[in-house]
Amino acid sequence: MKDLQELQALHLKSTRNLVKLGACGGAPANRSKWNVPVSEFAQLTHNPIRAIVEGLKIVPNPEKPLIALSIGDPTTFGNLKPAPQVIEAIRKVVKEGSKNGYGPSNGFPEARQAVAEYVAHQGPVSANDVILCSGCSCALDLCISVLAGPGQNILIPKPGFSIYKTLAEGFGVECRYYDLIPERNWEVDLDQLESLIDANTATIVVTNPSNPCGSVFSREHLEAILDIAERHFVPIIADEIYEHFVFPGQEFHSVSSLSRKVPVLSCGGLTKRFLVPGWRMGWIVIHDRDNVLQGVRKGLANLSSRILGANTLVQGALPEILRNTPQSFYDDLVATLHRHAELAFKSVKHIRGLRPVMPGGAMYMMIGIDIGRFPEYETDLEFVQALVAEQSVFCLPGACFEYPNYMRIVLTVPEDMVAEACRRLAEFCEKHYKVDQGELEERQNGLLAEMDQMD
Repeated sequence: MKDLQELQALHLKSTRNLVKLGACGGAPANRSKWNVPVSEFAQLTHNPIRAIVEGLKIVPNPEKPLIALSIGDPTTFGNLKPAPQVIEAIRKVVKEGSKNGYGPSNGFPEARQAVAEYVAHQGPVSANDVILCSGCSCALDLCISVLAGPGQNILIPKPGFSIYKTLAEGFGVECRYYDLIPERNWEVDLDQLESLIDANTATIVVTNPSNPCGSVFSREHLEAILDIAERHFVPIIADEIYEHFVFPGQEFHSVSSLSRKVPVLSCGGLTKRFLVPGWRMGWIVIHDRDNVLQGVRKGLANLSSRILGANTLVQGALPEILRNTPQSFYDDLVATLHRHAELAFKSVKHIRGLRPVMPGGAMYMMIGIDIGRFPEYETDLEFVQALVAEQSVFCLPGACFEYPNYMRIVLTVPEDMVAEACRRLAEFCEKHYKVDQGELEERQNGLLAEMDQMD
């Protein structure tokens, strides 16, 4: 609450200064021409992925149909569809016509209760601990807004989802990146994470399962992160939109279910698991510890009133969606993504110059690019541009996630497209890969050894 008041006071002060300067309402009467300035908030807000992608020269090969492995929307290709129970739930609400008006800004009580029951694995919560939002990105926006203000910093993963930076920088909040280690299946560099914390650190954002890495943290690793947060009294925002999206051999643990002292704001929604991202239904679940989030609760209530609540039609359908969607639907979806992940990994790991990291869940895979073996290209951006131009395969460059010399592919495209994309990727790399002298000598020695054995 203190942070919110400070932000409001700062905004009021800056507005008064602008009035004095004639930059907004209350301008001097002698103003003789239009002067419509953009707010500092708008100037500071930008989406890194959009900026990077718009700067790329994406011109596919006209002789090959485009395969977009870049789009994080699982519905794009039409091969993954919502469960019939989901469609029926929304159809009933539309037909009944009882949810066409405004609802409470934090959501209808029955919808919030349904979420509380759905997230019981996160720890004991009630409807009063749930705030419904317009998608998970809105939930993240409210969480960052309520915890951090000008002069403070938040800790976010690298590589990580760019929306955290987009949401924070408009408020004058500094983003500090903690490293994920590819050789350890993208676990957090715990020592480096702890070194970033200071008196102005407002929160740690933990993404599990991960976008863009597809990693799933073990119970022990999450407990290590919580230990750091507890010792430094830093709350956690848990981005768990991919909860339960875990492949065989992996197990999902919600951050809040393991926390004894650390307060957690968990963000989730229907977007990915239910295959309805356009319905814009997300939520915040408040996991308080020792009643330290009373001010934050009030702040979230204030912030949620800015947009007068989430989509009421989807809210009306939410109880049936969460209670009636069969486990078999979730299992089939995860099995499909796992099959695609295995296909892509087994194919790409044999391509010279590329280093795929097998995901443990979610719907993405990160692939390292040994850019030195592709001397025609100085960066992952140039590599991706050339791949589109020659093979009509578009992957997001690692620069979109603050992680150069990697690229991210999505696993939601149809299986035949995954196979075709990998074939084209192999063809592209074989054409542009350059063998250095050491590798050439190693291969020659290997051939000589084989010839000796034949003799």
